[in-house]
Amino acid sequence: MTWDDYGQLKPAGPATHRRSEGFAQLCPFSPEAADEDQIAAARFPEAPHHDARLGRYISCHVGAAAEPPFREGGSSGGMVSWVAAELMLRGEIDGVLHVHPGAPGQPFFGYRISRSQDELLAGARSRYHPIHLAAVLDQVRATPGRYAVVGIPCFIKAVHLACAQDAVLAERITHFLGLFCGHMKSARFVQSFAWQLGVDHDRVRAVEYRLKDANRPANWYTAHLTLDDGSTVQNEWFHLADGDWGAGYFQNPACNFCDDVVAETADVSFGDAWVEPYSSDGRGTNVMVVRAPLVQRLIDEGQAEGRLDLQQVDADFVAGTQAAGFRQRREGLAYRLTWAKRGIRPVKRVTPSAKGIGWRRKLVYRTRAAISRGSHRMAWLAARTGRPQVYLAWARRAYAVYEGLTYHRGRLAPLFDRMERMRGRGQKNEGG
Repeated sequence: MTWDDYGQLKPAGPATHRRSEGFAQLCPFSPEAADEDQIAAARFPEAPHHDARLGRYISCHVGAAAEPPFREGGSSGGMVSWVAAELMLRGEIDGVLHVHPGAPGQPFFGYRISRSQDELLAGARSRYHPIHLAAVLDQVRATPGRYAVVGIPCFIKAVHLACAQDAVLAERITHFLGLFCGHMKSARFVQSFAWQLGVDHDRVRAVEYRLKDANRPANWYTAHLTLDDGSTVQNEWFHLADGDWGAGYFQNPACNFCDDVVAETADVSFGDAWVEPYSSDGRGTNVMVVRAPLVQRLIDEGQAEGRLDLQQVDADFVAGTQAAGFRQRREGLAYRLTWAKRGIRPVKRVTPSAKGIGWRRKLVYRTRAAISRGSHRMAWLAARTGRPQVYLAWARRAYAVYEGLTYHRGRLAPLFDRMERMRGRGQKNEGG
């Protein structure tokens, strides 16, 4: 995996390898690879429930780890670290593959193997940064043992596909812990933070995307940078030009063709409870989808012992906490699949269709895609010319369009609202 000019990781190698049958079956976005339904059917054949949004599952929960220090040390309710630590405590695994802050002089983040609870907690919190699994999978191949892997949906799927081709990985990676995902950002996102916080990007040594504060709502994200002299700068995302996650700034293009929000191939998946009263609780709250019997047993015993504070919920509740993500990867994906596209066309579980999508909603999806593409190009130009304002001015103008279309607010909202009323009257007259 190598970096491109836009701060994204791309596979690199001989053309003969990229076109090989094995590689075609390994990439999680390849039309030749097994899809999420096929992987989950083989992994969880006895799961009693199935939902078109969540996949196969045993149970769903909302809550947090009551046992210190998991909730305090995580971005959300601490359940990812709790389950991983419990698997180690019970001797089910020897290590956990998950993302840690990078060492000095290295990329900000990277996969490492944790073999103790302290190491595990050192890698807690959210990391919205490009990373890859290549080096850490080599360590698994070289070191016998049983491992769990933590990752976003496409990473979990990719490891399943790798295990299907590699008997050593299949034997050693025994547990899969998934993270709900909106999309992957490029490395330029940190550069944008630095520009907007008034510091030189080259001086940034550490990044926190979600600085936790129990006295503030969980959905008030705070970007926090540590500089080379130990000083820090921070600001809330809603003050940033590109701080609206849903607008898609710096989104990886592959994310436009993903139909898995909740890591359907993982033994257990975790997300944030983005509904009230949980989203206002600054301590953080998880939603969780359990698919593997062993994890279900851990959860049941943890609750019985008072180590977990969880309530069982249904699939609709979980889907409701990720409503925007499901719109983007169901209705939005169906619409995007109707757009002209050169090269390999992905095969998804969503049928291409523009039916039933109003003109304004189509413009939202078009604008979001344009922002994703444009942010990469404009940030590259700003960095190349040494003029951050080139990107920031563009980002603010782009958001004015997105905000007016999506939220009916801002200086352009009256224009879009008026257009919508006029179209409504025109369609009514046609119908009459």
